[in-house]
Amino acid sequence: MPTARHITLISEQSEFAEARAAEKAETARQCAIAARTVASHSRDAADCESLLAMLGLDALAGKMARTGSEL
Repeated sequence: MPTARHITLISEQSEFAEARAAEKAETARQCAIAARTVASHSRDAADCESLLAMLGLDALAGKMARTGSEL
């Protein structure tokens, strides 16, 4: 019986780790899209930099975002 419990716990931990990894990837994607949106609405580089800093977004993340036209 302890073996069955051990296998169940490993399976649950694996599922949890996969869910966390998927959530982390989705958050990174959303932040990248947000950074691109901020950049497209900024007046200049200084404005973009200050807005990104206020929002806690990374400018480099925006370069990694894939838009609908790139898919």
